[in-house]
Amino acid sequence: MLFKNKTFLRWILISISFVIITLILWNTYVFFQNFKTEERSKMQTWAKAQEDMSNDNISEVGFHVLTGTNYTSPMLVLDEEGNVNTSENIEESVLQNEEKIQMLINQFKKENTPIKIPYLEDKVLTIYYGNSPTLNKLKYYPLALILIIVLFIAVVYFFYKSNKNAEQNKLWTGMAKETAHQIGTPLSSLVGWTEILKAENVNPEYIEEIEKDINRLQTITDRFSKIGSIPKLEKIDIVEITKSTCQYFQARTSKLIDFKISLPNSQIELNLNNQLYSWTIENLAKNAVDAMKGKGLLTIELKSFEKHITLQISDTGKGIAKSNFNKIFQPGFTTKKRGWGLGLSLAKRIIEDYHKGKIKVLKSETDKGTTIQIMLFKEL
Repeated sequence: MLFKNKTFLRWILISISFVIITLILWNTYVFFQNFKTEERSKMQTWAKAQEDMSNDNISEVGFHVLTGTNYTSPMLVLDEEGNVNTSENIEESVLQNEEKIQMLINQFKKENTPIKIPYLEDKVLTIYYGNSPTLNKLKYYPLALILIIVLFIAVVYFFYKSNKNAEQNKLWTGMAKETAHQIGTPLSSLVGWTEILKAENVNPEYIEEIEKDINRLQTITDRFSKIGSIPKLEKIDIVEITKSTCQYFQARTSKLIDFKISLPNSQIELNLNNQLYSWTIENLAKNAVDAMKGKGLLTIELKSFEKHITLQISDTGKGIAKSNFNKIFQPGFTTKKRGWGLGLSLAKRIIEDYHKGKIKVLKSETDKGTTIQIMLFKEL
């Protein structure tokens, strides 16, 4: 109910904003047209005074109109032969160039209808005039207003988006910590039961396997508990971590998946969080196996460069649409029928937020496979 009310309120605000914008633009248009009509009225008054003067019928008011009125509109008065009789608010350099005069006349025709003035009984003068500087500035006001509104909407959108992302991050962090807390209770009990089984002289091989799974659960609990907090980074050999993680995952993966693991022969020490880094590899490898539907080739290749290392995990699965290259790292996005869409989101946070590295879809082709690349810098 609350969600519906918020949605309804949002649409109400959008509708009100749209109405306000429409009214502002309409009033601006009306004001522009009124201003334009007023300028034409001034021009017609000036034309009438010019006509009276040519007929030696000029009054004091008419003389004042011709000499005292402050016209800001550019104006050309041409005789029947096309010669300039009078001009106002036009630079002298323009008046000395026939081509520029003709261009100006064509422009004025587009802006305003020319005004005819009867002159010396059988002759006619024509007034060509353009919009005043004020009117020209006003013409662009709606565009400036629309631009401001678009920028304002963009700011609001990005604020809303970042707010939403922050809320999602809090949700995922809360879920992760709660998961760690919930696992912790039965895990402690399992540790106690293991000690009892040892005292009962149960086959040690059974107990060893149980302890392996308990250690695994403890690792998972520790990983989840670190989400949302700043993990501790230590100088660790990334080659060894990658190797042990791949071996652990390979031992628990279907035999129909072929592994190709390529690692440097020498140590490469980076500032890493062991558990979170290995978790990232497992997440990416598991997604790759899912994309291949349990059958195919999984390639894991670690390369060292002068200032950074790259880890590429490639599969021969169904591929990813190019439009989803960035979406797959967003919380909640998934193409699986079952899934929360958290794995790649957590991987992005671990690599980019905690280790200041980069993760991206390097390449992908439909029904050919996908390569995801991690880049970590040697100096943080």
